[in-house]
Amino acid sequence: MTDPHTELTEQTLEATTTGTGHVSVGRKTVLKTTHAAAPIGPYSQGIKVGNLIFVAGEKGVDVRTGKVVSGGVGAETRQTLENVKAILEQGGATLDDAVAATVHMTDLGEFEKMNEVFAEFFRKDPPGRTTVQVTALPGGARVEITVIAVVG
Repeated sequence: MTDPHTELTEQTLEATTTGTGHVSVGRKTVLKTTHAAAPIGPYSQGIKVGNLIFVAGEKGVDVRTGKVVSGGVGAETRQTLENVKAILEQGGATLDDAVAATVHMTDLGEFEKMNEVFAEFFRKDPPGRTTVQVTALPGGARVEITVIAVVG
């Protein structure tokens, strides 16, 4: 049965629906869920290849409003990781399956606030992580997180 919050999109004439809320195109499966912010450009929320899941850079966008949440870096990080979690779940994984994360921040002076929330989501065996400062992020976001996970 397909999750009612999952939208399947046809990628090519060769695309096939797997019946699990995914669209398979060749060896890759495009992950898409309405439980996370919709892409704002020509990219997928996540891609599953074999037992690997690649989650695109997610921001703290509230799926109901389509806007970055208010409340500062802590609130943005929390919403960002909720979005990442939803995409991983769509691919059959959890945050515990994350092996790598890249965090982009517009102000590393707010690193500790981001780090506190990150630690709440990754309590045991957190993924390897790189954090970098960037000049700007789309939508005025302060935080963007990309994750790679291994299922199973």
